[in-house]
Amino acid sequence: MDAIQELVEIEAIKKLKARYQRAVDTKDWELMRSVLAPDAHSVYSDGKYAFDGRDAIVEFLSNGLGDSGVQSMHHAHTPEIEITGESTATGTWYLEDFVVSARPSDGAPDGTVLHGTGIYQDEYVKIDGAWQIQRTGYQRIFEDLQPRGAGSRLRTRWDADKHL
Repeated sequence: MDAIQELVEIEAIKKLKARYQRAVDTKDWELMRSVLAPDAHSVYSDGKYAFDGRDAIVEFLSNGLGDSGVQSMHHAHTPEIEITGESTATGTWYLEDFVVSARPSDGAPDGTVLHGTGIYQDEYVKIDGAWQIQRTGYQRIFEDLQPRGAGSRLRTRWDADKHL
């Protein structure tokens, strides 16, 4: 593969990862399905959550983030992408996430706010001319979990007229 084609492939993988992040935050589970290989594997939170197969990954994400009481922002920065073959590649990304949960939890009756960072390690595969995520997961660098303040309001694009 020549240098220009390699750059084209790297840019396609960057866009793939951007769609993955957008799918999580907008709760677009069909978009999420489209970015994952059918036999994808994920490992989140230092191995605390691991799943095999596109359906299992989407089910985990949609169950954890799917209702309007949980909102998130995930950013993947500073990609280090290596094309390892005609249809394979790896990527390392810096993750920053911000998750607001209006759900009551132990010691936090008004929910929690998580701000964290980590390092994603991904593997990609090109299927029928399109890159998909074969393996994804991250290890945390830090996680700051705080209770939401009493009277906090969370407005979302899904229920802008509600205050959670």
